[in-house]
Amino acid sequence: MNTKNPVTPSSQRPLWQRMLIRRLKFLAIVAIVLGVAFGGSYLFAPQWLMRADVARQAMAAHLETHSVDVGDTHWVYYEGGQGSITLVMLHGFGADKNVWLKQAKILGEHFHVIIPDLPGWGESSRVDGASYNIDAQAARLQNFVDALRLQRFVLIGHSMGGAIAGVYAAEHPEHIAELVLMDSLGLKTNPNDFTRAGLAGKNLFDYDDHAGFERAVALTFATPPQIPGRIVDVLIKRNIANRAFNDKTFNELRDESQYLSLQNRLDKLTMPVLGLWCHDDKVMDISGLDSLRNGLTHSSAISSSILNGCNHMPLIEKPEEVARIITSFALSH
Repeated sequence: MNTKNPVTPSSQRPLWQRMLIRRLKFLAIVAIVLGVAFGGSYLFAPQWLMRADVARQAMAAHLETHSVDVGDTHWVYYEGGQGSITLVMLHGFGADKNVWLKQAKILGEHFHVIIPDLPGWGESSRVDGASYNIDAQAARLQNFVDALRLQRFVLIGHSMGGAIAGVYAAEHPEHIAELVLMDSLGLKTNPNDFTRAGLAGKNLFDYDDHAGFERAVALTFATPPQIPGRIVDVLIKRNIANRAFNDKTFNELRDESQYLSLQNRLDKLTMPVLGLWCHDDKVMDISGLDSLRNGLTHSSAISSSILNGCNHMPLIEKPEEVARIITSFALSH
């Protein structure tokens, strides 16, 4: 008796359908594996996800990471973009070069950008017992500029980075084509809750738990970003690990010579200056913008812009608007 092999429904399908099904099964397996890996990383190694996201943003902005050893500092910095005009961008207290990633992606289309981790912050080195106040950082910045053989460039500083940028520009005007000060420290302002607490010795940027993190974020953002809980855990751990350095530096900045370091040098700024502020800044009160404009007695050009719908972090909350203002200012002089 003759028998025939049974014909299964799958063997009756055309070749292209069988190939498509195999490919879909493969993609499903890959998706499951990636999902498990992502979930595992989120639960057990959320810092890996943070690093991966930073790397993704840096790649999207076409930035490369470089380093240079000069003076007492191992500087780590981003470099990228295109154009004949160089922008050097300085971050604020408690931050690092990554706060500029959104800006770099936009500005890099027209400008050559250099974004360092300031000494003591981010991936740049710190020396135990050394000073990291405004004057010391401005002196270190000159070493960095010399090491990279920068000639004339646009210097942009946010918050603490603004004070460093302003002091550096006053001391080394030969290097600065234009100066951008964004919600800057170093100027005379009307007192607010942040400055009153700071002068009393309380650093409101310190936090030990999720509630403290939420208070710090609400202090700096008009619309606090939604950050997953395990990522917040990493940020809390990092804040605690850096507490001694942060508080030491914060206490240095409480000295009048430091929190008015830029105010006392405004008459030395001869280059075009742009003051850019969020109207509802809870950290550096907007009255600082009036102090800036009134004190620029020798600047060749004075510009100012006030943004609504943001707090102390316009570079993150209003990236397109900030980039547009900087681009217009940098190209107009």
